[in-house]
Amino acid sequence: MRFNRLDLNLLVALDALLTEGSITRAAERLNLSPSATSNALARLREYFDDELLVQVGRRMEPTPRAQGLQEAVRDVLVRVDSAIAIPPEFDPSTSDRVFRIFVSDYTQMVFVPHVLALASAARCTARFEFLPQVSNPQRSLERGEADLLIIPRGFLSPDHPDEVLYTEEFLCVVWRDSPHARGEFTFERYLAASHVVMQPQGGIGDSFEVWFAKRYGVSRRVAVTTYGFSAMPALVVGTDLIATVHARLARALHPAWPIELRTPPLPITAMEQGLQWHKYRSTDPGLVWLRSLLKKAAVRMDAVAD
Repeated sequence: MRFNRLDLNLLVALDALLTEGSITRAAERLNLSPSATSNALARLREYFDDELLVQVGRRMEPTPRAQGLQEAVRDVLVRVDSAIAIPPEFDPSTSDRVFRIFVSDYTQMVFVPHVLALASAARCTARFEFLPQVSNPQRSLERGEADLLIIPRGFLSPDHPDEVLYTEEFLCVVWRDSPHARGEFTFERYLAASHVVMQPQGGIGDSFEVWFAKRYGVSRRVAVTTYGFSAMPALVVGTDLIATVHARLARALHPAWPIELRTPPLPITAMEQGLQWHKYRSTDPGLVWLRSLLKKAAVRMDAVAD
């Protein structure tokens, strides 16, 4: 199919080339030979009258024209996929679809087990791929690389629909033989202590708790950073460190480690765990079913806790 003399199949090739920065890797992604992918790049260069990708060391870097095209091309492909490639009906008991969901390790530990239990009860044959916590998850959603984001609402994109899945409180975790496990746990003691915090992979962006602390002007001394939430309770053992952790996670790990849980001596507003999907996929039958399943899982999680 052509539009203004452009073979629209070339947009798929352009997207792969700009994403991978390599003819060889783009060819693997497209299930084409490197020579066929190289030929596609030549045709794209001719059409746009621009090199699009230039060799810099071992990687091909996009030209300014290519950088300007990248998001527009991805947006077109996501629209086409949403309008044409998505089946009009979804049956969880016969589907071979793969749902790609962006979640943190905290979410996998406290929430996802309830999702999978309900999916199993529904005899769901679709598969689930949970993507790791990284910076800028909105980009994965925009590019169609993730079907859903499950992250704090403060980090959701304003450009796509979302809803609250559940709320989460926070607790402070300390080693049971630490001075912080005894006596009044005051605001002054909290601020004077050294802390363990989670920093997403990529080095950009903060966890909800750190974001909240910055927002309210609380300055803490960070002694340890880690890339996952679930390790935080273990990292305080044998130290005087404090980790401020999601309450459900802290309670789940309490029996596994010699730790004590203390109420934070500062007003941390409950976190709203948000669910977000691409605006072009609001009526996708598979995602409509999955969003309903996730909401039921949130109810189940609280019922089991009670």
